[in-house]
Amino acid sequence: MKSLDNCLCKLISRIEKGTSITVSLASSNTITLTFIKFNPINGCIQGIDSNGHIIIIDCKKVESIIVSQNRNTDREEIATQLQIPWSITKQRNSFYITERAGTIVQINKKNMNRKKLILTRQVHHEGEGGLLGMVLAPDFHRTRNAYVYHTYQENGNTFQENGNILNRVIQITETRQGWVEKTVLLDKIPGSITHNGGRIKIGPDRHLYVTTGDAREAEKAQDLQTLHGKILRMTLEGKIPSDNPFPNSYIYSYGHRNPQGLGFAENGNLYSSEHGPAAHDEINQIEKGKNYGWPVIIGDETSPNMVSPLYQSGDDTWAPSGLSVHRDAIYVAGLRGQQILKFSISIKNIETFFEGEGRLRDILIEDNNLYVITNNTDGRGSPRPGDDRLLKIRLK
Repeated sequence: MKSLDNCLCKLISRIEKGTSITVSLASSNTITLTFIKFNPINGCIQGIDSNGHIIIIDCKKVESIIVSQNRNTDREEIATQLQIPWSITKQRNSFYITERAGTIVQINKKNMNRKKLILTRQVHHEGEGGLLGMVLAPDFHRTRNAYVYHTYQENGNTFQENGNILNRVIQITETRQGWVEKTVLLDKIPGSITHNGGRIKIGPDRHLYVTTGDAREAEKAQDLQTLHGKILRMTLEGKIPSDNPFPNSYIYSYGHRNPQGLGFAENGNLYSSEHGPAAHDEINQIEKGKNYGWPVIIGDETSPNMVSPLYQSGDDTWAPSGLSVHRDAIYVAGLRGQQILKFSISIKNIETFFEGEGRLRDILIEDNNLYVITNNTDGRGSPRPGDDRLLKIRLK
């Protein structure tokens, strides 16, 4: 058996925890791991494979190691033990993160304070539904008001093929006892165990933008009389703005399947990420009154008066969720893809910016730092010790 190569030993000693590495073994097998640590005494690498299993490799059996060049190693763990987190928002030094079962976690200097919601309609957590998007009011520092999007049951019955699963947008206020419902902005948004949309953002016009899913009724995404598969626009009081594209309607754009990402660029352009049907996931630039085609067209298909995506995944599946726009790039969190994608707007080029942490749900960028939440506890991932987590990555 060969002795441990000094060059290999030096390389391994410089790998930081959380880096994605591909190890080639003397047996001609290769394995990709998230690096945990190297033990110089016994010469073994410890890492986590894609199934969440801890793997120990004797370096004497290693032929080579490739360190992912896409893996940003300037990474810091801000918080652990989150419970199916869905949305990140931030005020000064405090993060506020929704958890799908119906709680909001405040994180401040690694202290965590989990508060319940006190509502007239309880959060219904089933499938992809639950407490989803959240955004703080512009005057949050004074009023402690915020807006959330959550799933609920109309009659309190068990699930009956979309019959009583709905979503709503409400304003809530933070108190010592919890987050108390203040105002209902819009209710009876179509819901299901999947395809609920749920992302909300406040635009530069100080209006609220809301994504809704098609609630597994694809054809209704084309129906301007329903709220299935739409991006909505409303005032912060829940009123229909007079300059919305369709009279007396919250609808801002339509023909969407399940958009879960929403973000504004500095120039005011609005972008969204959207789940496609078995691949063909999308990044779209959202324009007022436009039809984005679902279910008539998918991928790069075209049709009169319908908008094809800015970029789409082809036969790959990203399962894109939250996004954030920074300078000329859109950063998109991937669930099934298990990476952050960086899409350069001007040259329409996409690359993997970050990977190795499993499923990723939402992104927030502030002061040249990118914050991301993992989503390995959502029933579709492989939870690791400490999951789910809030991570900080320095943008270079």
